[in-house]
Order: sequence, then structure tokens, then C-alpha cells
Amino acid sequence: MNQFRRVWAFLSSAFAGFFYRFKFEEPVDWSKIYIVCPNHTSNLDITAMCILVNTNCSFMGKQELEDELVTSLFFRSVDIPVNRDSKMSSFRAFKKAAEKLQSGIPMIIFPEGGIANDYPPRLQEFKNGPFRLAIEMKVPILPVTSSNIWKLFWDNGTKHGSKPGISEYFVHKPIDTTNLTPDDADALRDKVYGIMKQKFETP
Repeated sequence: MNQFRRVWAFLSSAFAGFFYRFKFEEPVDWSKIYIVCPNHTSNLDITAMCILVNTNCSFMGKQELEDELVTSLFFRSVDIPVNRDSKMSSFRAFKKAAEKLQSGIPMIIFPEGGIANDYPPRLQEFKNGPFRLAIEMKVPILPVTSSNIWKLFWDNGTKHGSKPGISEYFVHKPIDTTNLTPDDADALRDKVYGIMKQKFETP
């Protein structure tokens, strides 16, 4: 499913005229397990992460994606849907995510929790979930920042239109969580937010 999704992501983007350029603070060892944390201003962020993460992986995303034509295929198989208005749904989703990580599958979680209504977009406050999970599972956080995809295709592209082009994604170096405790979750969240905010505002 992941191989199919990666090919589909590349071909569908290329057909529409969207391409992705990834810059790395340091090379990523994809044999290791990460929680990948990208900012989120466009539906194309999902496509970009499919291409970036060069291994089997799972997304955590809003429950509504189970009902959309393309994403339903993946959110009913390899990905994890979550109802953000339900604490029980969130608990179950993060439990499934922990099981995925334990079995060696990286997770892709948008720490903003979704695309905000602000336009031009700004980096929204991060949720605690991905950072608590990273600490509990002792896996590194891999921050990924895009600052220009919204100029090509904001949200779902309907309100401000779209135009073909190249979107830049900066892959920060992984942040180790080995020596952190659950009490450090807020500090880890704030650290990652600061790193990504600086890159988002000064690409």
C-alpha cells in the first residue's frame, strides 16, 4: 500500500504540475524509526510526505479522510483516523500509533492538528500528543517545515486557486528523546515549535 501510495503521489502531483524539493539539515537514516512532524498548510503536504518518507509509514489524520475518495483507501488500511472532538478516539488513535512504532513503522503526525483558516497561514500552536508519544516510545522527532506550498495550493485549493510550481521542504535533524520523561513533553513541543517557526518565517 505504501509503495502504491508513493507512486500515486508522485505521478498525480507531476501530472498537475506540482513538484517537491527536499533540503536536509543532515542525511536521514530511514532504517530508524521516527515520528515525522510536518507543518500543515496544504493538502499537498500529505503527498509530499508520501514521497519524502522512503519506507513503510502511517499517517494519523482526521476521521473525515475515511470518507474521501482517495484517502479512504489508506485510512481504512495503513493509516490511523482520529476524531479530534473525542478524547476516547484520540486515546485509541495514539495507542494504535504506539503499536505501529513498536512494530517498526514510522508515524507522520501533523502537530498543528490540521489546516487553520488563517490566510496567509501562520504556524499554529502544536498539540502535545506527538511529543508525549515520542517520549513514551523513545523515538526521535523529525521536524519538517514548508513555508511556500500554501502559495501554490492553500488548504484544498478551492478558495484561492492553485498554480503549478516547486514546493520547498526543509527536513531538520532528528531530535532525540531517549533521556526525556513525560514531564518534558511540553518543553519538547516548544523546542520543536521554535525550530520550525524560525524556518517557516525565514525560509
